Amino acid sequence: MRSASETLPTIIQGGMGIAVSSWQLARAVSQAGQLGVVSGTAIDAVFARRLQNGDETGDLRRALDAFPLPAIAQRVKAKYFNPEGRDPHHQYASVSKLTISPNHESLELLVVSNFAEVWLAKEGHNGLVGINYLEKIQMATPASAYGAMLAGVDYVLMGAGIPAEIPQLLNNLSLHHPASLNIAVDGATMAYKSTFHPKTLTGVDLPPLHRPQFLAIISAHVLATYLAKDDVTRPDGFVIEGFTAGGHNAPPRGTLTLDDDGQPVFGPRDQPDLEKVAKVGLPFWLAGGYSTPEHIEEALIHGAMGVQIGTIFSLAHETGVDQALLQRMRQEIQSGTLVVRTDALASPTGFPFKVVTLSETLSEPSMYEERPRLCDLGYLRIPYEKVPGTLGYRCSAEPKHVFIKKGGTEEGAHGRKCLCNALMANIGLGNTRGDGYAEQPMLTLGSDLSGPSEMMKIFPHGWGAAEAVDYLLNVSNISSKNSAKASDSESGISQPA
Repeated sequence: MRSASETLPTIIQGGMGIAVSSWQLARAVSQAGQLGVVSGTAIDAVFARRLQNGDETGDLRRALDAFPLPAIAQRVKAKYFNPEGRDPHHQYASVSKLTISPNHESLELLVVSNFAEVWLAKEGHNGLVGINYLEKIQMATPASAYGAMLAGVDYVLMGAGIPAEIPQLLNNLSLHHPASLNIAVDGATMAYKSTFHPKTLTGVDLPPLHRPQFLAIISAHVLATYLAKDDVTRPDGFVIEGFTAGGHNAPPRGTLTLDDDGQPVFGPRDQPDLEKVAKVGLPFWLAGGYSTPEHIEEALIHGAMGVQIGTIFSLAHETGVDQALLQRMRQEIQSGTLVVRTDALASPTGFPFKVVTLSETLSEPSMYEERPRLCDLGYLRIPYEKVPGTLGYRCSAEPKHVFIKKGGTEEGAHGRKCLCNALMANIGLGNTRGDGYAEQPMLTLGSDLSGPSEMMKIFPHGWGAAEAVDYLLNVSNISSKNSAKASDSESGISQPA
């Protein structure tokens, strides 16, 4: 068993979805001695599409062979694996959309795909590996986390909401007990929950699983205090994420105000009070705008154990981003022309979302308008109550008339982009529809590009994850970390065992 100090990394590689935080990236960061994190968002569809593409390297089939329940692995393989690969002009076979009561086939794919991504990231070394989930995608979480735990995941991280139920969920899953989450339902007149029954899925008794550490990704110190006050909701630590981080951001507190460029205006109320976070007494890491060695030293001075970093790793060789798109972003960073905007409307979740302004992507209004609206993946669908006990599902990025028919509004659909399909296109798994339309990408990065800009000067042809770790952890950083740990020990701040 590792000691407490060994389980607390200085760097957490951000869990960037969909599959930007690939198992290859997480494995490289983990082997470099830090916490590598895979993305669990929509990994079932990613896994199914990779199998349909033929799994040329054999990695997915090797993971399937390692799955502890061969009959389940075989069913997944039989349904999706195409040894000849998919004709790029044909559509991918679909996977079942998430519902409050996923069918057995959907549960098997969720469990197997999460297992495979973690297992591959952990293969052949003893480093730490985590997995990242979005609280907004509640209906996938229980089965997904179980699959990751079957592979021995060390950390679970979750943001984009209030993950109060996750500590108890992980406790139950570690014992193969039924695990439930309360599901947010629009217009609900009664409580709704989704329950996953591990033994019903597996059909056998398995030994207890390692219970991973849980880190809640939050933006406000008040939420840290709220989650930590009760044993049932208390995480093992926090990632305090600022509004410059890539992907989804917490909305500004108070009335939403847009600047002249249509971006949300964040102010002093959106800055967490790090002294109050430290007083909670749990380890924490800072994220969003911490992309250089100097930023890490700053975080340590504030009492953090380190930082969570996404953008530098999303631009590394091992990223899941399509290589042509990766090269274009690197070139624009190198020339100082890359622009990252905070789009208040893009995400169907209603949260602001960072969008890279890049030609021939959905960041261009003309390309967004050309895309026929469609919701065929559905990870960001919201359940709503039709009548008590009966649910429907809607997404503000689906066809407007369909969304409105389901109780949505014209205003609610305005400007919404299909993140699910765009993020799939980012990693080279975009679908080609029956009408011939090929899904287009829409990239995201953090708005602080100081670290990547410096890295492009050092590594003009790009860098690997290990080189990024070496850049971020220079000698002065290590010295600062040791001083910060000594200070934490004297102040009585606890560390997870």
